[in-house]
Amino acid sequence: MEGLGFSKMILMLTIMVTLMGKMAKSELHYVGGTKVSWGSPNVNFTTWSIHEQFYVSDWLYFGYDRHRFSVFEVNKSGYETCNQTGFIKNITGGAGRDVFQLLEAKPYYFISGGGSCWQNVKVAVNAVHHIAPAPQPASPNAASDYSHINQTFMVLILVFIWGMLLN
Repeated sequence: MEGLGFSKMILMLTIMVTLMGKMAKSELHYVGGTKVSWGSPNVNFTTWSIHEQFYVSDWLYFGYDRHRFSVFEVNKSGYETCNQTGFIKNITGGAGRDVFQLLEAKPYYFISGGGSCWQNVKVAVNAVHHIAPAPQPASPNAASDYSHINQTFMVLILVFIWGMLLN
């Protein structure tokens, strides 16, 4: 029976580490900068996307008037010619609040259908793999500085103790 409890705890820890890793690496981007930017004539989506950094696992949020706009993932040619025929994916969910996850390191192209693309309601983003920053050198008082403790490691310790208390 105790072996089964330990196996459950290891499984739970593995799941938590996996989920924490995915959560820590993803970010939500409001396309155009706000929750209702998609379709706005005041937004230059090219300028917006140039100033953003997109990573694999990030999410794009398209907020718009569902009666006037839509969201299609298209290839580069469809983006350049505002042609949604043969689209890759129709992101439009009907409510005007749609999300899309960037699952691969590659350029993504999105347009609004119904002629809105010709008014520059389109955006191209380039998702890249997240590169971990180089480790910082230890400070002279590192022994007394708790900020160097990895937050994930602390959570794992707490979960382990919690699991031990339940057995």
